[in-house]
Amino acid sequence: MLNISQNQIHKKVDITKFTSGEKIFTKEYYKALNKFLLGFAIILLIILFLPWTQNITGRGLVTTLTPDQRPQTIQSQIPGRIEQWFVREGDYVEKGDTILRISEVKSDYFDDRLIERTNQQINSKVAAVNSYKGKVDALERQIKALNEELDLKLEMARNKLLQSKLKVQSDSIEFEAAKTNINIAQRQFERTQTLEKEGLKAVKDVEEKRLKLQETQAKLIQKENKLLAARNEVLNAKVEIGRIKAQYVDKISKAQSDQFTAQSKLFDTEVQVSKLENSNSNYRVRSNLLYIKAPQNGFINRAIKGGIGETFKEGEELVGIMPSNIDLAVETYVRPIDLPLIHVGEKVRVQFDGWPAIVFSGWPNVSYGTYGAKVVAIERFISENGKYRILLAPDETDHEWPKDIRAGSGAKTIALLEDVPIWFELWRQLNSFPPNYYQPDGDAKGKSSAKKKK
Repeated sequence: MLNISQNQIHKKVDITKFTSGEKIFTKEYYKALNKFLLGFAIILLIILFLPWTQNITGRGLVTTLTPDQRPQTIQSQIPGRIEQWFVREGDYVEKGDTILRISEVKSDYFDDRLIERTNQQINSKVAAVNSYKGKVDALERQIKALNEELDLKLEMARNKLLQSKLKVQSDSIEFEAAKTNINIAQRQFERTQTLEKEGLKAVKDVEEKRLKLQETQAKLIQKENKLLAARNEVLNAKVEIGRIKAQYVDKISKAQSDQFTAQSKLFDTEVQVSKLENSNSNYRVRSNLLYIKAPQNGFINRAIKGGIGETFKEGEELVGIMPSNIDLAVETYVRPIDLPLIHVGEKVRVQFDGWPAIVFSGWPNVSYGTYGAKVVAIERFISENGKYRILLAPDETDHEWPKDIRAGSGAKTIALLEDVPIWFELWRQLNSFPPNYYQPDGDAKGKSSAKKKK
């Protein structure tokens, strides 16, 4: 039977004619297995031609859609010392609720009446400002009065100058009249003297005419002196005008100098008032900073600085808070080679850690426990892990995400691409080829229209 002998009997004797040989050689073995294998091969061949959705998988975390909804820490703008806590970890707080009270650690702010004393300084400086304003106004009135007095004095001096000029003119006329009189008296004296020599006039007449001539000469000298005195008065009036101007210019300049000094002190005091008011405002704001308040509604996560009496610097983290009203999102990461296949608005399936799911990455319609999402943002610069960050928001057209999801929990994402046969996907995976270059319908239409325009 084993055909190890050189004498092969089956070539000489037909054993299939025997009953036992007929049963052995004509019987079909593994008939059911062969049918199963044939059916499995046919099914496998059919499966190879079924559609398979290419996808890009990634791991990510649950986060929030906007930065102001993400977990944050509360810092103090000033250094201080913890005095009293008003909350516990896990407590819900509303915006403006007091979380803890601190005290000052700088000696410049130890005074409990600092704001009151600053207000007193401000009031004193304001009174000084009002005093300087009154002094400036008084000097302004004094300058105005000096200017008015100067105008009156100048008017009086000008009138006196005019009077002197008129007097000079009057004396000049009288002087000319005296000249005329002396000429007449001289001619009369000479005529009388001549008549006396001829015997027509007496000596007495000659002496009277001589006396009259001398009187006329005296009047001429008197009129000339008077004219010179009048001219001196003109000069004195002019000098008086100059003196008055110089005198009042000196007084007005001194008053203006005092006014400018008062204004300078006024401005300096106003600057001091402004500085004190600024300091007072800073003190008021600083006093409000002694109470650390919640910036928004949320839950106290963790007290970073604990205890009573612990000191800290400005900007140090004191307590962590998680906002209560948040819009959940998922941040995931994709390789740079897959980045051109991701577009804003593209559909993505998400599986959350802790929620049971049966996932068929290539057949999203038959998957169970995944939730719809869409791409809302793609990072423009690569992250530290060598991948690009993608932000996903819930898909409004799909069923809602679980309400008990917490920010920070893990998530697995599946970005759906083109539909290809399974045999093509197996061939691509075996050769480590990237997925087919995928463009959404909107982008494809935009490119085709752009090409048509060209």
